[in-house]
Amino acid sequence: MKVVELSASWDPKPDFKLGFKDIDGKLTYLGSQVWRNPVTKVAEKQKPQIKPNEVLVKVKRCGICGSDVHMNQSYDDGYIFYPGLTAFPVTLGHEFSGEIVEIGERAINKRTSKRFEKGEPVTVEEMVWCGECKPCCDGYPNHCERLQEIGFSINGAFAEYIAVPAKLCWSLRKLEEKYDDIYKIGSLVEPTSVAYNAVIERGGGIRPGENVVILGAGPIGLAATKILKTAGAAVVIVSEPEEHRAVLAKKMGADYVFNPIKENFVERIKDLTDNEGAALYLEATGLPQVVTPDIQNSIWECTAVNSTVVIVARAEQNMPVCGEYFQVKRARIVGAQGHSGHGTFPNVISSMAGGMDMTAMITKEISLDEVPENLTLLQTDRENCKISTIIG
Repeated sequence: MKVVELSASWDPKPDFKLGFKDIDGKLTYLGSQVWRNPVTKVAEKQKPQIKPNEVLVKVKRCGICGSDVHMNQSYDDGYIFYPGLTAFPVTLGHEFSGEIVEIGERAINKRTSKRFEKGEPVTVEEMVWCGECKPCCDGYPNHCERLQEIGFSINGAFAEYIAVPAKLCWSLRKLEEKYDDIYKIGSLVEPTSVAYNAVIERGGGIRPGENVVILGAGPIGLAATKILKTAGAAVVIVSEPEEHRAVLAKKMGADYVFNPIKENFVERIKDLTDNEGAALYLEATGLPQVVTPDIQNSIWECTAVNSTVVIVARAEQNMPVCGEYFQVKRARIVGAQGHSGHGTFPNVISSMAGGMDMTAMITKEISLDEVPENLTLLQTDRENCKISTIIG
């Protein structure tokens, strides 16, 4: 079968020491410190065979994620941008939906406690949690000690077929009455769930009538905009310098969008909220060293107390933080990673079935053969948001 595969050279930086969970020459939890000279190409692989607890999914749609772009993108010294868990070579792709075509004898649907059915439309969590380590047993599967990730450390869904544990699958049948193409919106469940985990589970959500500020109108920032407006935010403000992304933010429910390069961030937040500020700020730019001062100055200068700052974008850079600002304002900073557990996937699917349509994020549709060139294109292209690959 045809797949999109990324390979790179294992070459740890001189001052980097492998961690206890790294595997020399194969896997690391800090990819940007180890992998150099990435190459992505269309290749041929064998159709996967399923285990008793797995299902075989015929992939219908798979979106390109910023993580895919950053694994394929390198600095001047050749090291990849992406700082997370990686094992190469690997088939890329983790934002996907498809149809179950084979079912293992122990492949159970978590919602019904029955076996999945052939032909069932599903989407899949990309975080392969073990369910046995302490974080998993404590209820934190996104922080599994034995974590593997589809499309990062094990083969992903830029492929015609993928074998996945049934425990990671969620049915899309709820969407059949609402959407003509359930696979199109189904491929957006994973990125939407990342945003949901960030602003609802980790950030604690909002009370209807509160204000929120989203920094960055990439896919996660846009998904968070839609989620929080649906949840009853009074004013959703998006800080985004790119005009095309700003237009998308308005489509996704933003009340105000401004360019932080041309306008003063703090003054705009004060002006748009009657000096109240926001209950929740989402850092979705991946530039914490640039935007964190704006966030904390806004918290400091506005009257809002008890704000939450959620960090969801991945970045190696340190955040400049003044503890006094957060102490006086009773504010907090929380980190958000992943999307598994806490009812996230089923709640996102139910929200979509209830009318939370995320498909405006898809700005371009391509074929599997076009994925490598579009991974390169997205390194500089700010006009497109979510590029969706039609596979099946």
